[in-house]
Amino acid sequence: MANSKHVVVIGGGIMGLSAAYFLQKEGHKVTVVDKSEINAGASFVNAGYITPSHIVPLAAPGMISTGLKYMFNSSSPFYMKPRLDMDFIKWAWYFKKSSTRAKVERAMPIIRDINLLSRELYEGMKTSGELGDFHIEKKGLLMVYKTEKSRDHELSVAEKAKNMGLEVQLLDAEGLSKMEPNVEFDALGAIHYECDRHTTPGQFMEKMLSYLQEQGVVIKKGESVVDFKTQGSKLTSLTTNKAQYHPDEVIIAAGSWSSQLLKKLNLKLPLQAGKGYRINMEAPTGISMPAILMESKMAVTPMQGFTRFAGTMEFSGINHHIRKERVEAIAKGAESYYRGLRIPVEDKKNARCGLRPVTPDGLPYIGRPKVFKNVVIATGHAMMGWSLGPATGKLVTEVISDKRTTLDLTPFNPERKF
Repeated sequence: MANSKHVVVIGGGIMGLSAAYFLQKEGHKVTVVDKSEINAGASFVNAGYITPSHIVPLAAPGMISTGLKYMFNSSSPFYMKPRLDMDFIKWAWYFKKSSTRAKVERAMPIIRDINLLSRELYEGMKTSGELGDFHIEKKGLLMVYKTEKSRDHELSVAEKAKNMGLEVQLLDAEGLSKMEPNVEFDALGAIHYECDRHTTPGQFMEKMLSYLQEQGVVIKKGESVVDFKTQGSKLTSLTTNKAQYHPDEVIIAAGSWSSQLLKKLNLKLPLQAGKGYRINMEAPTGISMPAILMESKMAVTPMQGFTRFAGTMEFSGINHHIRKERVEAIAKGAESYYRGLRIPVEDKKNARCGLRPVTPDGLPYIGRPKVFKNVVIATGHAMMGWSLGPATGKLVTEVISDKRTTLDLTPFNPERKF
């Protein structure tokens, strides 16, 4: 191919692998570099949702006051650990500035469009059979509520989703038990977003890795990027703890670590790690529908071979410390909605966490920074990382292939002002 380039993708999560998938289809030579073994982290412990219904960004009105209210309660669903860290303080200030009604309204159609593009790409991968048979189901997503206050809040979101062309229906307690006949809910009802899908992330990641290697994509595990060399507006080389690379293009898709890497290029990217937890319950639960338990602010997903309970957003910096009280809060939250559900101690002990990269306004960073002609950034997808992987991979491939992008990238500009 005339314009075939050697692209190094930094990060082997869903963003990096999705980018590699579309890049190799365009005839580019791809090397993926990841500091881990690519078997853990946010791409493996998430709820597996593909969610066009999640049209409201995390930076919504009231979120900062919620965060302040929860600041000293480490088992709360939204926890900001108090700390004197300038990057965090700056980020929190931008987050507060972004949490306005007008900004949220502006973000909604943008979030819907990138989610719908991603859903279409996931389904295209399934139909193509290239990755073998991976799990993706079209059951939608239930927003289960115990109180009328939660129902009314979600109904206003559902109304907006409906006006934006997404399929939604309201279920009372009877409708909910018809939809989920093998479990007994302690809830008033649910809002069913029919537009959503769910998957089993670990299985998809394994199949994607195998496919990419079969296609000649080079996957380098256990390699950390230690330095970049630049000349004018070009990144000329990158050095890891094991090798040196001289790529034509570099994609930085290193999740929560992206802002640290970009500091090496004198680029400041407001980004914070939002830690999420998951418990996998191996024993049968009877649960067949993915659900968000609204008051507990957590997700439940029937995956292949187990049921996953996931949740919490913890801002405590980059660490993989598992707080037992947060795991316990997820288990108790689930047990308070499903009558008779008891999550075994062993499953709670095996809980894992992952770090989601969160931008101040809830929109990801996708695109080139002005100063470098051959660097593309793909990070900051917060709780929608799993949902938005393929769309982001396609968009950055279009940037690198000098094609017109499927979506306007202006709202995702990594250097936008907050």
